[in-house]
Amino acid sequence: MQPTRISDPAYFHKVVDCQWACPAHTPVPEYIRLIGQGRYSDAYMINWVSNVFPGVLGRTCDRPCEPACRRGRVEENNGEKPEPVAICRLKRVAADHKDDVKSRMPSVQPPNGLRVACVGAGPSALTVARDLAPLGYQVTVYDGEAKAGGFIRTQIPRFRLPESVIDEETGYILDLGVEFRAGERIDSMKDLLSRGYDAIFVGCGAPRGRDLDVPGRKEAAGQIHIGIDWLASVSFGHVTGVGERVIVLGGGNTAMDCCRSARRLGGKDVKVVVRSGYDEMKASPWEKEDAVHEGIPILNFHVPKSFQHQDGKLTGMTFELVSATYDDKGRRNLVPTGEPDVFLECDTVLVAVGQENAFPWIEADCGIEFDRWGLPVLDKDSFRSTNPKVFFGGDAAFGPRNIITAVAHGHEAAVSIDRFLHDEAVDRRPPPLTNLMSQKMGIHEWSYHNDVSLDARFKVPWAAAQQALANIRVEVELGFDAATAFKEASRCLNCDVQTVFNRDTCIECDACVDICPMDCITFTDNGDEPDLRTRLKAPATNFAQDLYVSDELKTGRVLVKDEDVCLHCGLCAERCPTGAWDMQKFLLKTTQAGPACRDATVKTEVEAA
Repeated sequence: MQPTRISDPAYFHKVVDCQWACPAHTPVPEYIRLIGQGRYSDAYMINWVSNVFPGVLGRTCDRPCEPACRRGRVEENNGEKPEPVAICRLKRVAADHKDDVKSRMPSVQPPNGLRVACVGAGPSALTVARDLAPLGYQVTVYDGEAKAGGFIRTQIPRFRLPESVIDEETGYILDLGVEFRAGERIDSMKDLLSRGYDAIFVGCGAPRGRDLDVPGRKEAAGQIHIGIDWLASVSFGHVTGVGERVIVLGGGNTAMDCCRSARRLGGKDVKVVVRSGYDEMKASPWEKEDAVHEGIPILNFHVPKSFQHQDGKLTGMTFELVSATYDDKGRRNLVPTGEPDVFLECDTVLVAVGQENAFPWIEADCGIEFDRWGLPVLDKDSFRSTNPKVFFGGDAAFGPRNIITAVAHGHEAAVSIDRFLHDEAVDRRPPPLTNLMSQKMGIHEWSYHNDVSLDARFKVPWAAAQQALANIRVEVELGFDAATAFKEASRCLNCDVQTVFNRDTCIECDACVDICPMDCITFTDNGDEPDLRTRLKAPATNFAQDLYVSDELKTGRVLVKDEDVCLHCGLCAERCPTGAWDMQKFLLKTTQAGPACRDATVKTEVEAA
């Protein structure tokens, strides 16, 4: 193998598994250390720069960072499944315990004469506004609702996300000088293009819920509701009750929000019915667990056949029982079991079987092409449409995802818009800024707490069930207090503090090999990667994580380190008699809109240097 190029920004970024997995690449270990030090405002602002909505995401994020967490791979937990660090809940700690941060928001530069319109006031469009407004752009955000937030406000129940949190975090963005045109829904792209905007960003989400076309749908329509529309009506107070017997169709997060909301609005017998198995449901594991915790059964492998009704009133649903079979390529087929159909009584059905994009307001002759699925044809990196001044992001770009993905889209689209309006190629993505800094405070001391905590993941307290289920606006999860947050933060392995090896001072004494608690360091002859992985002290079987390979040493051997299971404990560096190992903190900052993302600025700075 060739020596590892640690100067490549992606190498150590990939070792910080949580940050690598986060669509917005938030520096997770950095802000968790600050939380452990009680520096909540600093931790909040680090979050705000990249994920924009720390308080919202600290309650509602899909948490792609947590399955990636190294703690879940290396922890010994008495035979139990190892648990990752509670990254999402720690993010909420920063939001809940911070001071007033208004004075820390970016200052707004003088107007640059360029105008940008954002369609929709959801997370992607607000991220575009947050990135461009401080640069002097005149940003106008259009939304049909009275308040900003998009599906954050309309589809996430208040028992998960209080309205005050949404108001606060959308307010930080609007206060940057963004013009918010509330209650003004854009119904014509041609009209918007005629208003003289220099660029347009479409972040209107995926506003149409899929329906279910089975017999009886039209006849019992009065008691059958599309899930996302029903949640919006609940959010705005238009719906305050529900039938006692409720069936929720679908296995995603929207279905979980529907069933838990129905439980709070008077549903005494609430069931979730899905076509798939429990493990195949698209809902996040914790969303399913929360629903089950509240006494809501989930019925698997039931395929809807018909709505039953009498005199126009819904009486129940009929389902066919199926089982899952898989072909040689692992593709699933649902096969009828031959058992009798199941009839479930109900008064209300909430259909949450998916969402799709709807762009009836974009005319066919305005230069924006759509694919056969009704999605805009976009450059996947720049988010630019076939009309050069129109960009898309969030659910409107590639279909329904989640909040943090929408935020990541917004950052990338803002970079594209900024480059486009400075006559630079939008498909070129500037590299991130990276830094490595030694954490040495002495021969065997570090500037970070490097002891590996043995604690298991801490549980978040909940409001009393009787209180929580009685009021749809009572927040269920109460969040960590400061003491528990400190202990949970201590579980972080500081994966951004990297083990950096210096070949020139290594005497090949193997002291680091002897002391490594994970057997992830080996001195051996070089070879091809598949072969080398089998010859390490502990075979490196996770090919998704790289090997750290040194230049050839004095004996002709190479140092090989398996990055997959390293605890970043620093014992190798403490034990090394020559200082060949060092613990260096890696910091990555993705390039956002502004001078740093432009070729002309970078070229001028290089020439000046």
